[in-house]
Amino acid sequence: MSEEAPKKTPLYEEHARLGGRMVPFAGWLMPVQYTSIVEEHQAVRNNVGVFDISHMGQLIVEGPGACEWLNTMLTNNVGKLDVGTGQYTFLLNDRGGIIDDLIVYRIGQMEFLLVVNAARADEDFAWLQDHLPNVEAAVSAAREVHFVNRSADFGGVAIQGPRIAEFFHTLFGNDANLPPRNSIADFPFDGTTVSVARTGYTGEDGIEVFFRSSDAAKFWNAALERGKPFGIKPCGLGARDTLRLEMCYPLNGSDLSPERNPIEAGLGFFVDLTKPNFIGRDVLFETKENGPREKLVPFRMKEKGPPPRPHYAVFENGERVGEVTSGTLSPSLNWGVGMAYVSTARAKIGAQIDIEIRGQKFPATIERKPLYKKP
Repeated sequence: MSEEAPKKTPLYEEHARLGGRMVPFAGWLMPVQYTSIVEEHQAVRNNVGVFDISHMGQLIVEGPGACEWLNTMLTNNVGKLDVGTGQYTFLLNDRGGIIDDLIVYRIGQMEFLLVVNAARADEDFAWLQDHLPNVEAAVSAAREVHFVNRSADFGGVAIQGPRIAEFFHTLFGNDANLPPRNSIADFPFDGTTVSVARTGYTGEDGIEVFFRSSDAAKFWNAALERGKPFGIKPCGLGARDTLRLEMCYPLNGSDLSPERNPIEAGLGFFVDLTKPNFIGRDVLFETKENGPREKLVPFRMKEKGPPPRPHYAVFENGERVGEVTSGTLSPSLNWGVGMAYVSTARAKIGAQIDIEIRGQKFPATIERKPLYKKP
C-alpha cells in the first residue's frame, strides 16, 4: 500500500511563490527555509519573523463538563484558567509517557481551544475521543462534553520577534491592545475575525494568530506587506528548530515521547500533582518521589566542529551515559548545542561529557537552561 501523500497547508501556494524550499514534515509539506536558516533565525532574534503553523491541530472542547473532564486528561490545572488565558500542558498515556505537549486556551466559560502538534493531532483526537465521559452514565447534563476537531477548517501563523508590540498595532490598529503573555483575544481583521494568542516557540516576544483557512493567504500577505518597515521575513522549519533549541524548548517526537514522562523531561512545573485524578498521575507521583532514572539536559560543545545530532551517544569518562535527542549549530552562539537524556547521577550543571560524532568523541558541557540568553 502506498504511503499517503503529504498534506498542504492553506499557505502552500504562498510558500511556493516566495521560493520556500518545501520538505515533508509530520505528514505535511512545509517550508524548511526561504533564504537561509541563519538569516531567518536572526530576523526573529533582532526584528520579526512569520511562520506558517497551519499544520498544527486545533481541537475544541466545550460543554458544562469540559473543564472537569480536561482536568482528568491533562497534567496542568485547567481550573486555574480565566477566560482568555492559556497554559502549556501534557497529554499522557497510562504509563505517564507523553503523547503530546500542547497549549490549552480557555476561550469561553465552558469552551477550550487545544493547539496540538501536527504529528500528533489525529492521535490526540482519537485518545481524547476514547476517553470522553460516557453520556449514558452521566448523572446529569453537568458532565456533558462536546469535542470537535476543527483543524481542517482553520490555519495559523506565528509572528515572533522583539518588534512584535509595534508591529501588532500596524496589523490591528493603534486602539487594539496586545494581549498579555499566555492570553488570547479576538480581533477584527479586514472583514473577518482572528484569534491572537501571546505565545510562541522561539524565546522572543510574539503572537500566534488563528483564522479560518479561507482567510490564511489574506492574513499572511498582509503581515508580510505591513511588516516591511520592521524587517519581517518569512521563516521556515529550520529557523524554528534552531530558535527553540537555543531556548531548550522540547520537540515532540525528539525530546518528548510516549516512553518519557514530564518529570524526566525536566518539565514538572507543568504538572499539578495536587489534582487527584488525571491519566498518568500515579507514575509521575512515583517518579517525583523516587527521582527519575534519566534526565533531559542541555549541553554546549566546547570545540568548533561538526554539530551534534539526535541519537549520538553521550559519554562521561569513557562510559556511555546517555543519548542526544536534539542538536544543531546555534546561529546566535555560533557553537554546537543540543539536549540529551543522561543518567540522573551525571546530570549536573557544569559536568564535562563527550558526544560521539561519526566515531570520534568531542567534549561538551552540561549547561543551565536556556542556552541562549538575551544580551
